Amino acid sequence: MRKMKDSGIEWIGEIPEDWEIIKTKHCYTTQKNVVGDKSDEYERLALTLQGVIKRPKDDSTGLQPEAFNGYQILKENELVFKLIDLENVSTSRVGYSPYNGIVSPAYIVLTPRNYCESKYGYYYFISMWQREIFNHIGDDGVRSSLNSSDLLNIPYLLVTNEEKNRIVCCLDRKCTEIDSVISKTKATIEEYKKLKQSVITQAVTKGIIPNRPMKDSGIEWIGEIPQEWKISKIKYVSDFQPICDTSHLNAESIITYTPMEYIKNGYYIENTAIFSSVSSSLTPYCEGDIVIAKVTPCFENGNIAIMNNLSSGFGMGSSELFVLRAKNIKKEFLFYWLQNQNFIKIACSTMTGTGGLKRVSPQFVRNSMLCLPSKNEQQEIANYLDEKCSEIDKLIAKKEQLLTEMENYKKAVIYEYVTGKKEV
Repeated sequence: MRKMKDSGIEWIGEIPEDWEIIKTKHCYTTQKNVVGDKSDEYERLALTLQGVIKRPKDDSTGLQPEAFNGYQILKENELVFKLIDLENVSTSRVGYSPYNGIVSPAYIVLTPRNYCESKYGYYYFISMWQREIFNHIGDDGVRSSLNSSDLLNIPYLLVTNEEKNRIVCCLDRKCTEIDSVISKTKATIEEYKKLKQSVITQAVTKGIIPNRPMKDSGIEWIGEIPQEWKISKIKYVSDFQPICDTSHLNAESIITYTPMEYIKNGYYIENTAIFSSVSSSLTPYCEGDIVIAKVTPCFENGNIAIMNNLSSGFGMGSSELFVLRAKNIKKEFLFYWLQNQNFIKIACSTMTGTGGLKRVSPQFVRNSMLCLPSKNEQQEIANYLDEKCSEIDKLIAKKEQLLTEMENYKKAVIYEYVTGKKEV
């Protein structure tokens, strides 16, 4: 067993006795090489959670520059960093470039002094990102950004080239194996989600009684429906963005604010924030109302819930939410109808907006057609879907737990090898 010593850096911990703590600037340089009028000679690159990727220059997703003359050159084997808005811990921060190209001038590019340094440095810095170290560097706690000088003065590890190469080869192999399991697990989760949506769509448009007479609904995207079912519109069976009676509330009443991200897969998290007064800029909802996100990708991802068992019987939601209150329909059936894949597909075609944030048309939701079985059959379908969806949700939860475990294992493996706690 190798001898270890305290590195003197809390987030690094112990390191091998023959390793040393140095500054990043001893192994890297940084210089912003603006491409100028040669931008047409280079491909556009972007730093993402999947690493450094090629991005078409005409890609309109996100912020788009008028011209690329102000972009900087990123070369193969260099490291690239996005160290702005550090409070956002879910965005990409570190990338190793396998390409030559140009990137945003907001990025910081590090050039290794030694060619074999780069891949080891990538694993070292990606470990910092995984453990949320960047946004805690500095005496003032969380900082919104780090500049190139800050980056060059971050503690770094002096390791022999031979050992660096061994660590990189080991981590390349192990991370590839882990990533394969993660990829397969994610694919399985998506298949379960598709299965759930298919089960819902079949039940709310065809029913759960086999071999029954069917008829043409007259609606192309609904298709055939059971003969005794009717076709109606959402606005005829529910109140859209209904008014909530708050006359019974006083200043001490608990009013729960719910962001749209906290309404997902039929569940919601209460007490995300507490207000003592009703805000006109938010969306009110009452006990039993159905709340659904109107923006993409939240709408497509099933950010919907029946707001049952509210502590005060009333709450306030994000302005990006629709609220429906069932009146001539079982709320549980309407809840599932709003999740059927045909409705979602058509609703998404009505979305308007720019960039990555688009919204479903409220007029479409109100005027959208829906199937209307008898009240008894609506409840039977809802009960059936409660059971089936619960079974699928449990399978998804198991896979998501495995995903979390594998991602945490990957973080631990990278950290332990780049800091020498595990020897290759």
